[in-house]
Amino acid sequence: MDEQNNKPLNAISSKPEAASSWREWIEQHGSKFLLFARQQTRSTEDAKDVLQDALVRLVEKVTQGEFIGGQEAWTPYLYTTIRRLAIDLSRRDDRRRKREDHSVSNDEVFCDQFSADPWFESYDGDEPARHLLEQGLKKLPAKFSEVIVMKIWGEKTFAEIGEALDISQNTAASRYRYGLEALKKSLQGAKLRGDISI
Repeated sequence: MDEQNNKPLNAISSKPEAASSWREWIEQHGSKFLLFARQQTRSTEDAKDVLQDALVRLVEKVTQGEFIGGQEAWTPYLYTTIRRLAIDLSRRDDRRRKREDHSVSNDEVFCDQFSADPWFESYDGDEPARHLLEQGLKKLPAKFSEVIVMKIWGEKTFAEIGEALDISQNTAASRYRYGLEALKKSLQGAKLRGDISI
C-alpha cells in the first residue's frame, strides 16, 4: 500500500504536492461522481450539492483521522455517501413538497421542472439518442440504473459496485444484466425506427 495515500488531507494546506495530488484525483474522478449523483437526484444542482457534501464529509473524516483505508477506499466511500445523501435529500424534498401542496390551493399543480434536465451533458452522441437513452434509464428501477451508471460511466468493477451499494458483487452483476436487458427492451421501438442502434 502506498504510504502517501494514507497521509491525512490536512497536508493539503501545508504541502503544495499534496494539494496537487488531491486536485488531480478530483479531476480524474469528479465527472464520474457527478454523473452518479445526477442519476441519484432530481436535478443537476441537487447532484452538485450532494457531491460537494460527500466530498466535504470525506475530507473531514480523513483530516480527523477517522477514515480507514487509503486513497483507494475514497471511491467506494463517496459512491455510498452520495447515494445516502441523495436519499436523504429526496425524502426532505418530498416532505417539503407535501407540506407545500397541503398549504397551496388544489388548483395549483406542482410541475416537474427537472424532466428536461439532461443527465449526459458530455455525451458525444446525437441529441435524440442521448434523450432516448436517458429516458430509458429513468424508467428502469433505481437498483438497475444505478448499477448500469456505475459500471459503464463510473468504470467500476462489480466488486466495487457491490461495496458501494452494500450488495454482493454477484447481485451487482445480475442487476447489471437484468437492467441492460430491460433497457434494450424499452429501446426496441426506437431501434426499429432507426433512432438508435443497440
